[in-house]
Amino acid sequence: MNLESGTLLPVWAPRVKQHLIERLYELDAAGIRDPELLDEVGWGLLERCKSFISAVEAVQGRVDCPRCSEIIHHHTGKDEIIHCNGCGWELPWQAYFKTIQHKQLSGADAVIALFQDFIIHFPLAREAPQKMFLIDTLIHGFHWNLLWGNTRAVGVNLIEGNYHQVVDFLDRLSYGAGSTPGIIQTRVDWREKINRTAELWGDQRLQRSG
Repeated sequence: MNLESGTLLPVWAPRVKQHLIERLYELDAAGIRDPELLDEVGWGLLERCKSFISAVEAVQGRVDCPRCSEIIHHHTGKDEIIHCNGCGWELPWQAYFKTIQHKQLSGADAVIALFQDFIIHFPLAREAPQKMFLIDTLIHGFHWNLLWGNTRAVGVNLIEGNYHQVVDFLDRLSYGAGSTPGIIQTRVDWREKINRTAELWGDQRLQRSG
């Protein structure tokens, strides 16, 4: 589908780069809290969470106009044209949906709740350990299914890389005597859940011991 030159498309916040998170955990393991790096990672994750929620809502029929931010209710029909009554912006739904596809921007209510919790609480955090704990809890979260419980790790929605790359990356993060209290246990719990989901789906590449 050809779009007119200058057509305004939605822009989704990118997933956070691995090297930033890797450095954050290296410093934390040594007991070093870097306020600037904590904010760079934390706010990057927060913007990604917002994009994720907006993309899910758009697929469900509620679009934020990229020009004036007015809410547009639509029916996600194949041939539908999304039109904003506030500023006149419009775009075929198919073209809008293509900006979401293959971007790791889909998930169910449990993930939305996890991301909304981070959006609310991270801006209120003042101390470095609190920020670190919130970041750690977020990136070690899971999608959830009524039948199977925990399924996919949400890290792939937030961190650059494919699913196996992101799980391997999170497995390699540094921990030590200086690590923020609570995050080592979070890592242990996360790995147990990864093993259970790997067994459920028969994915031996994700199974680890220890």
